[in-house]
Amino acid sequence: MYRRRGPGNLRLNGPPEEASISNFLTSSGTFRDGDLILNRNGLSLVSQGVPAVPQSQVSGLSLEDLETIRVLGRGTGGVVHLVSHMWTRELYAVKVIPMRIEERERKQIARELKINGRVQNEFVVVCHGVFLENGNISMVLEYMDRGSLADVLRSCRTIPEHLLAVICKQVLEGLLHLHQEIHVIHRDLKPSNLLVNSRGQVKITDFGVSAVLGSSIGQQNTFIGTYIYMSPERVRGGLHSYDSDVWSLGLVLLECALGYFPYVAPAQSEGWRNVYELVDVIERQPPPVAPRDQFSPEFCSFISGCLRKEPTYRISVAELLQHPFLRRYRTYTREHLATFINELVPSSVS
Repeated sequence: MYRRRGPGNLRLNGPPEEASISNFLTSSGTFRDGDLILNRNGLSLVSQGVPAVPQSQVSGLSLEDLETIRVLGRGTGGVVHLVSHMWTRELYAVKVIPMRIEERERKQIARELKINGRVQNEFVVVCHGVFLENGNISMVLEYMDRGSLADVLRSCRTIPEHLLAVICKQVLEGLLHLHQEIHVIHRDLKPSNLLVNSRGQVKITDFGVSAVLGSSIGQQNTFIGTYIYMSPERVRGGLHSYDSDVWSLGLVLLECALGYFPYVAPAQSEGWRNVYELVDVIERQPPPVAPRDQFSPEFCSFISGCLRKEPTYRISVAELLQHPFLRRYRTYTREHLATFINELVPSSVS
């Protein structure tokens, strides 16, 4: 990603800029979308006609000060690199997204950038700065050194119930902030979007498919996100609101407890033949439950409260934070989770 050209001088290598990019970039390489301004100096939002100080200037970051260690992961949206600040040695995760030409994709990227700029919460991954250079958007994110909950599951298959309570409380606190303060439905809550670190912290990330809600709107009917964690109302392509994230959380926790995705494919096969088969099951069959002979009554009740097909009957995030399941394991802390994770998942620095 970053190639050294000399002391303190790094260059971002990306795909060549296409001619049609000039339709939405200024001659100076600045991308504008409504009140959002993004260029190689960072991202800023216009307030009352005057651009605010770029976020990168507040944090003191620039691309030239970052050195690549290795690639952390690749996805359809871009590549994530582990980088080190050449002066402070602080570690960051840099998500590199090619700037798309299509209007819909540009709007989605702009939406994600605006959300990241507004979120300031200890249960959501921090965005330290955003830059546009050589046709690529680079998001400098807080580095979570034990990867994602998906990485943890690959190492241990199941997570004990008392530690699920520690994870759950942190995710609920993050969702409460997103729903009540930012007015955002995450809409893609899944194990790979819940990051963990060696201190036992769990944080929500990736708002690429999130919906920004005006406080007076409250519902969206767009069909995006990872379909296997979608709520029934989203599978139907209907209106959905904050409680769709509650459904996804219930599926994630039950998957962590069982060691497999709760909707088991027919005849225990390798997987679902197609999305339509799974969608039909989600729509027609009763929701999955936590087996009462394997888990506490409190955990079973919590999962049932999340996985109610009718969204208005689901327990709210605020109510879930007071649920007996969390009270049962209130003596367990992040330190207990850290001990468990650190024994399983090696640091991704090496």
